[in-house]
Amino acid sequence: MSLQYHVKLAPGDVAPYVLLPGDPERVPTVASYWDEAREVNRNREYVTYTGTYRGAPISCTSTGIGAPSTAIALEELARVGATTFVRIGTCGSLQARVRVGDLAIFDSAARYDGASRLYAPLEFPAVADHGVVTATIEAAGGLGVTHHVGTTFSTDVFYTPQEGVAFGGYHQSWARETYEDARRQNTLAAEMESSVVMVLARIWGLRGGAMAVVSDDVFAMVDEAGTFDAEATFDVGAAQMERLARVGSETVRILAERDAAAGSGASPARTPSRAARAPSAPGSPH
Repeated sequence: MSLQYHVKLAPGDVAPYVLLPGDPERVPTVASYWDEAREVNRNREYVTYTGTYRGAPISCTSTGIGAPSTAIALEELARVGATTFVRIGTCGSLQARVRVGDLAIFDSAARYDGASRLYAPLEFPAVADHGVVTATIEAAGGLGVTHHVGTTFSTDVFYTPQEGVAFGGYHQSWARETYEDARRQNTLAAEMESSVVMVLARIWGLRGGAMAVVSDDVFAMVDEAGTFDAEATFDVGAAQMERLARVGSETVRILAERDAAAGSGASPARTPSRAARAPSAPGSPH
């Protein structure tokens, strides 16, 4: 199989288990906690490191921001042998009990992104692989990280729908209560990638899950003067990134050890679709 167009990877370049941060600069940070790591390639928003962590083969590929670029990464990583995808990112809390610095472990996602709709209708649920969820819970617990398990609100936009955040104060009246409604539905947090990870992994018969450190309170983003300053509001410092890197890497170790004990390697049981058995080059007929 040829080099993948966007991620610039070929079979053998990645481990079966891949961590997926958004920011390319976070990839070497995550890999710094491994026992061994090497940069494999970088192109556009996609940076990939591969190595080992406590005996487990592991890779980390950045996806950029949002579902469309994440879907491209998933497509091409699956083509070169990745079978387990774990999104590691940041999120904004929708619940008072979910505080900045806590870890949100997502077992499901409300699909407010556009990309996943082009793979499956909205009636198709965005749910994480149960094994990934339990491994993440075990990893967080073992590291003493305060964590919460539940649903995320996955959206395509950063500066809306909350009032006072978009340029010039622009907002739509129908969207004003969007996040309030999500809070009433007991949704934990909001972010931009988890839904597409869950949907694509599930329809391909692979494994997908997601976790995020809480960087802000969605309802405290706008100050009393009605202004929004992301630099002043968001906490994405070194302590947050270390927490994310350690829990993500431990999750992979736990999954790898479980797979080895079950004699399954890292290949979940599946009946692949025709497209999954023989992926076509972009733009070619199926």
